[in-house]
Amino acid sequence: MESKLKVEFKDSHKRKLVGILSNPIESNKIIVMCHGFSSGKDSRTYKRLEKELNSKGFATLRFDFFGHGESEGNFSDITLTKAIDGAFAALDFVKGKGFETIGLFGSSFGGITSQVVASKNPGIKCLALKSPVSDYLGVIILDIGEHRLDDWKKNGFIDYHNQYKLKYSFYEDAKKYNSDDFAEKINVPTLFVHGDIDKIVPLKQSIETSKKIEGAKLEIIKGADHIYNKGFEKMIKLVSDFFVKQIG
Repeated sequence: MESKLKVEFKDSHKRKLVGILSNPIESNKIIVMCHGFSSGKDSRTYKRLEKELNSKGFATLRFDFFGHGESEGNFSDITLTKAIDGAFAALDFVKGKGFETIGLFGSSFGGITSQVVASKNPGIKCLALKSPVSDYLGVIILDIGEHRLDDWKKNGFIDYHNQYKLKYSFYEDAKKYNSDDFAEKINVPTLFVHGDIDKIVPLKQSIETSKKIEGAKLEIIKGADHIYNKGFEKMIKLVSDFFVKQIG
């Protein structure tokens, strides 16, 4: 097998997902990475983590969620449920490739996705989260304003950041997921990394949710916003060191 391959796999509804599987040293340890909302597998966090984790002896899989990047579907149709389905499909894919020890990494939207997946005990060894969403309704209201919810429902969609159309089904679906329901069910070592000036996903979410997961550790990076204009390499090191400690 080549050290880096573009791969395709399908979720439970036969929707095609596309990823990059990197394994330069033929390891049987792998980290599956779940990206943020309107981001993708080729964003700097996942490429940088891929390089760092590969150098530490881990294979990696970074992939695009439904409606993102090279994966099938329209962005307007994305829901958290579809992302969760995609993450489970990614885990099934790497298990099918023979990987025996699996860590899960999730950022922002991929963070809540990863938490829900981890709560269902899919056989992962540990979980690392970068600025994860824990309460999506709160994040949506903070982002678009509560006054726009009625218009969103009435029109059936909203212009998300004046770049994408997002259907109201996203909001309806997000109502199904609450950290009170999934956090306490996570029973693997868990790391939260969050910036203290994050205006997209408030630090408060990680403070509160990390307390619900037994043994979870929270690392706060001072001066870091949601995209880590400051503290990016520190975040990468914290995540990498966590996987080395937990998986070896």
